[in-house]
Amino acid sequence: MIIYNVTIKVSPAIHNAWFVWMKEEHIPEILATGLFHDYRMCRLLEQDDSDGPTYTVQYSTDTQENYQTYLQEHAPVLRQKSFDKFGDNFVAFRTVMQVV
Repeated sequence: MIIYNVTIKVSPAIHNAWFVWMKEEHIPEILATGLFHDYRMCRLLEQDDSDGPTYTVQYSTDTQENYQTYLQEHAPVLRQKSFDKFGDNFVAFRTVMQVV
C-alpha cells in the first residue's frame, strides 16, 4: 500500500473555513478521482500553534501507478484550487510512503 501524505500549516485567519472546505470539498474531490480508497486526517500535537495548527492528511492507494496518475492528471488542478481559495494562508508539503 502507498500512502500519500500532505502536511499543512494553516493560518489562524482561515483555519475554520479551511477545515470545513477540506472535509466537505477537497478531500471528497481527491477521493472522487477513484485513485485513493481511504484517508486519515490528523492534527499534530505538541507543536507551536502560534502561527496556526498543523494537520496531516494521508490518502491510501494500492499502487504506485495510482499515485503517479493522481500527480499527473489531478494534482495540478486541485493544488491550484487550494491556492485560489486561500492564497498564501497555508503552507503544504508532500511525501509518499510505502507500508512495509
